[in-house]
Amino acid sequence: MLHGETQVRGHNPPESQFHDRGRFGRLFPGLPVFAPDNQQVREALFELGKLGGLMDAQDPPAGQQPGPAASNIDNETIPAGFTFFGQFVDHDLTFDPTSILERQNDPEAIENFRTPAFELDNVYGSGPRVSRHLYDLRDPAKFLIEKLGGPDSNDDMPRNSQSTAIIADPRNDENTIVSQFHVAILKFHNAVVDHLRKKNPNDPQVFEKAQRMVRWHYQWIILHEFLPKIAGQKVVDDVLDDRPRERFFRWRNEPFIPVEFSVAAYRFGHSQVRPAYGLNGGFGAAIFNDTLDPAVEDPADLRGGKRAARRFVEWARFFEGLGNELNPVVNINPSKRIDPRLSTRLFKLLIGAPGQVSGDGVGGITNPQSLAQRNLLRSLALKLPSGQAMAKRLGIKPLKLDELKDLKVGFENSSPPWYYILRESQLEKDNEGRRLGPVGARIVAEVFVGILRGDRFSFLNANPNWKPELANAEGKFLMADLLKFAGVPLRPPVAPPAPPPPAPPSP
Repeated sequence: MLHGETQVRGHNPPESQFHDRGRFGRLFPGLPVFAPDNQQVREALFELGKLGGLMDAQDPPAGQQPGPAASNIDNETIPAGFTFFGQFVDHDLTFDPTSILERQNDPEAIENFRTPAFELDNVYGSGPRVSRHLYDLRDPAKFLIEKLGGPDSNDDMPRNSQSTAIIADPRNDENTIVSQFHVAILKFHNAVVDHLRKKNPNDPQVFEKAQRMVRWHYQWIILHEFLPKIAGQKVVDDVLDDRPRERFFRWRNEPFIPVEFSVAAYRFGHSQVRPAYGLNGGFGAAIFNDTLDPAVEDPADLRGGKRAARRFVEWARFFEGLGNELNPVVNINPSKRIDPRLSTRLFKLLIGAPGQVSGDGVGGITNPQSLAQRNLLRSLALKLPSGQAMAKRLGIKPLKLDELKDLKVGFENSSPPWYYILRESQLEKDNEGRRLGPVGARIVAEVFVGILRGDRFSFLNANPNWKPELANAEGKFLMADLLKFAGVPLRPPVAPPAPPPPAPPSP
């Protein structure tokens, strides 16, 4: 299914009173929904999230001047690579192929086909014994990787004759950047296998040991690099503090995915997407292009599902710390600051199948092309509380009415939580969209840390004093170190020096 796409299941599941159990659940089960679910409210949400509306950044195609509402301010603190890493992490936590935009939707009736843990099951599948199509039959401890040319060519995930990716989660081939990051994780695992075999060449458990090492290094990056960037180190330290205090992410037996997280707070990344990216020295394009024929073999946008040698990522353009003296990185793609305006490209998403006709939709469409409309309707369908109500429950002073007056659709007092979280990020003093605001940061940090603590196999539980074996010379392990170890393309190749001019002939 394409990003944010939904399908009608044909019934309205009952609502359970045990909101802290199950794969999905609620952080704030006692708070009322931000608005009644009726035609008038749905029309207002459609208006808020429409193309050319309040949430449209109106960022232009290359070479044109921005419109009056354009919002495309560079976020100098978060490189663009973390936008797509965040998407990859989301695919690791949740997969709901049957969830819907329907009324009275109970989160506990929605099945999550991912375990709520940072364990990379979107990459490993069921392992080499069951998901054999993902692994190299000549060496089942390693993933199968496809070369796009000769031995020194760039790599891709394996694909069938129609270029469909052979991977555990098809969403990881949604766009070229996230698909290339998936390839980086495949190569990182294979490099870890080689690393372990240098110590013990015939270890029969090399796959299991490599898998654990990959998972723990990945979890380390989430906790020590990604989460501080998006939520702020102060919030992370506070959530990690073991002193007695009120926690809002609580569960029985094992963690669940709160809908306030998955449908509102963690969708901040949609605001960070830029209209276009340069992947390497020879190729850059719009993130999506709604005017292209899907049958085009190599379209001039960054949609996935294509096998093309030019579609590789030079990661120094997306993450810090990958330049060197011979080849410094001049232009790192920045993310966009977190605010309520999304790139215009996200208001014209391609729909993979004809929109389902239903009386519950506005204008009979349950899958609008606008990602903003999809997100807003989903908050209503799952009966999420307002941003103001969540702020009060967290002990945070809500935004003032005049800070939400631009809504102009009756949501100034009780705002859709996703919109509210984007707006508070934009308005927070000394932040201005460089990271999440107080409500969004608290929810995301509590859920991330809670998931790590609730997983008995995470490094935070199994070995809380563990330090990354593959740390750099400073004792840190960052995204740059993972990519270097994986051996993926980092920088444009340095041109060989020109040969000296021939010596003049002797007189």
